[in-house]
Amino acid sequence: RRAVADPDSPLHGANPADVQVRDGQLETSGARDTYRDILRRAGLLSLDITGNWGPGDADTRISTYGYGAVFAEVSVDPLLGLVRVRRIFAAYDVGRVISPKLAHSQAIGGMVGGIGMALLEGTVTDHRDGRIVNAGLADYLVPVNADVLDLDAAFINTEDPQADPIGVKGLGEITIVGVAPAIGNAVFNATGKRLTDLPIRPEALL
Repeated sequence: RRAVADPDSPLHGANPADVQVRDGQLETSGARDTYRDILRRAGLLSLDITGNWGPGDADTRISTYGYGAVFAEVSVDPLLGLVRVRRIFAAYDVGRVISPKLAHSQAIGGMVGGIGMALLEGTVTDHRDGRIVNAGLADYLVPVNADVLDLDAAFINTEDPQADPIGVKGLGEITIVGVAPAIGNAVFNATGKRLTDLPIRPEALL
């Protein structure tokens, strides 16, 4: 509105409803004006703008998410409270799988990260000064080969024509987010203790 009301603006006199934002400029009917020039002519350094935005009609949109189910088998030492992951299997629906080998590697990598999330990884804070005590890899625990035993994944290779032109869905975070809950459920099944804090530490099971 400031632009269409400015006699020096190329958009002067235009209908504000016809003005579009494109490539960082305001334009209509071939006439263009930049935010920089609008502010310069008005002698302003900035603009305060209040607006509203909301999602469109949900009935006309389609959500295309990947889905997965994760199963874990663990062993728990009753004396020490140590949890060992014996096996993890996961099944994913991510639409069309273009590269099965790459997708399988992504799934295994997510499982390894999920094992770390569930059993090992966690920062320790010195509350006297807010310093992170385990700020290096010498102290911050991550999974190593000895922590990773039998991992496998399967994919429901079904194209989703409503997802995108090639029928694929995302295969990123879903490979990791289900692992910790699966391990937690397995620990609950083995011990009867429902733990909701991560990582699952031995002292919580003793």
